[in-house]
Amino acid sequence: MNIRSLTRGDGVVIGAAVVLFIASFLDYSNYCRSGVDCAGMDNPNAWDSLGLLMSVFLAGVIAAALVVVSRALPGRKVAWLDLGQFGAALSIFALWTAFWTILDISNAGAGLILGLLAAIVLAAGAVAGPLVPFLKAPLLSPASPAQGVQGGQAPYGAQPSQGYGYPGGGAQQQPYGAQPSQGYGYPGGPQQGRPAQADPAHTQQAQAPQPAQGGAAPAGDFTPFWFAVPVARPLYGEDGSPNPIAELAPGTWYLAVEQRGQSLIAQTQDGRRGVLQDTTGIQRG
Repeated sequence: MNIRSLTRGDGVVIGAAVVLFIASFLDYSNYCRSGVDCAGMDNPNAWDSLGLLMSVFLAGVIAAALVVVSRALPGRKVAWLDLGQFGAALSIFALWTAFWTILDISNAGAGLILGLLAAIVLAAGAVAGPLVPFLKAPLLSPASPAQGVQGGQAPYGAQPSQGYGYPGGGAQQQPYGAQPSQGYGYPGGPQQGRPAQADPAHTQQAQAPQPAQGGAAPAGDFTPFWFAVPVARPLYGEDGSPNPIAELAPGTWYLAVEQRGQSLIAQTQDGRRGVLQDTTGIQRG
């Protein structure tokens, strides 16, 4: 999973899950410190109560894992719910159980109190993460195209530097398929002392508009450009299928090759093309 696809809301969820797991090892009750003789026994923690452990602490950790995994597997469902939605529902269940448990125990320990606070933060991050713009922002700022170059290689789809041997570079090589210059002495070229005659067929061919590469006409004034998404967004197939074929992750640059209304036709690093329906907040390269 690309860590740059994580949002701030995911960071809140992960942090709350870590605190919740640590709290499971702390005392959830101060029973032995309330004047009761426990005969040398320690106060219990969540691992001494299977029901409390599974319904609050491990349920919250599992909920956080589902929310984060939903970024890597968009469209996957559990019980007719998206993975992220199922994780949010499970986090609310953990908060609900922790709240009534702490009301039921008169001498709540540090583990239960800290677990309740972590469950509140976990549920808030899971529910508000996809809704609040601040939490929808990427956890790590996307790298610029220059920073995205690794090992001296150009970004995906970029042209190599125009140095020696590149068309237009120092060697000024002929384009592929072009005829060599017809100078003096070349068969069919102008002979010394005789002006060159224009070939009507070649003149008409040069004046005729050349079709766009691939046989398709150029689309209006659209120019392909590099872009990055602020949060992870699904890429749907061009055939209109409702299931996404890929997920665009923040911090990675993609190539927009066509525009269809408010949507963009984007191309991934492995050559797949699809429709990006949500283009709000994208960063142009």
